[in-house]
Amino acid sequence: MLIGTWNLENLYRPGGPFGPADKTAYETKLAALAATITALDPTLLGVQEVGEPEALRDLVGMLDGDWHTGLSRHPDSRGIRVGFLSRVPLEVLSDANAFPARLRPVQADDEGGVAAEAGRGFLAVEAATEAGPLRAAVCHLKSKLLSYPGGRFVPRDEGERARYGAYALYRRAAEATALRALADVLLAGDGRERDVAVLGDLNDEVQAATTQILLGPQGSEIGTPGFDKPDKGDVERLWSTAPMIPLEQRYSRLNSGRRELIDHILVSHRLVFRVTSAGTGLPGEEVPRLPSVGPDPAERRGAPGSDHAPVWMRIG
Repeated sequence: MLIGTWNLENLYRPGGPFGPADKTAYETKLAALAATITALDPTLLGVQEVGEPEALRDLVGMLDGDWHTGLSRHPDSRGIRVGFLSRVPLEVLSDANAFPARLRPVQADDEGGVAAEAGRGFLAVEAATEAGPLRAAVCHLKSKLLSYPGGRFVPRDEGERARYGAYALYRRAAEATALRALADVLLAGDGRERDVAVLGDLNDEVQAATTQILLGPQGSEIGTPGFDKPDKGDVERLWSTAPMIPLEQRYSRLNSGRRELIDHILVSHRLVFRVTSAGTGLPGEEVPRLPSVGPDPAERRGAPGSDHAPVWMRIG
């Protein structure tokens, strides 16, 4: 079976401030998304940037067969949220955006505003797969694409850019910490006996500090000498599947022409040894075909498809 994650990029019905301007552009976008999902053929797909539940329903209506869906009830200020598409029944285990109890609010702007919860909720489900129950959480952490007071995407000066870059990093780190706490609940003390996956747009690379927060104890990453050696940390570790992605495919977005892997799949000890392959884009493609994005996300309003590539793993 194939498990994946994909940022659908501004999935809204037409006519609003963030979605396509007209019905034709909307239908073109849906057709492109549906074609990719059909070719991907996932058993479970975590999705991000669902702007309206009705738009996800429209997308599912273009897919063949029966699908189960789950959506978080915690969207951000633009209305985007995370969710799941699944070929198998789902049970929602958690839908929350709270920071862990001991983590204080973090600074969010120059005026002393703070963020006391994740900007978008984390949705956790249990999927009834043929190989047994799979617990999965989907997320969309704070973006590295910075915005400034008054809706600007360009800073007044380098000092403002640096400060708002720091505020975004504070938030992303706090959100990663909250997501790690949810992963601990899903692992329930023994990742050697439970199939657990954390999927989503982490908005940073594999070696970023915020991504590393999620992995737990270091020392047995894929490709290191400790990978296949039993260790007491195995019950709580998560493994990034990124090293299993062929090097030429190891990106999920083009940022000003630069390749970056910011969408990730992390798995428990029991699950990592069942991963037979991993990739980005569609299975069989040499490399993902993506547009390059700049600092202003509004430039792609109404564009077909998505500016992200799906990231996937195949389970044996």
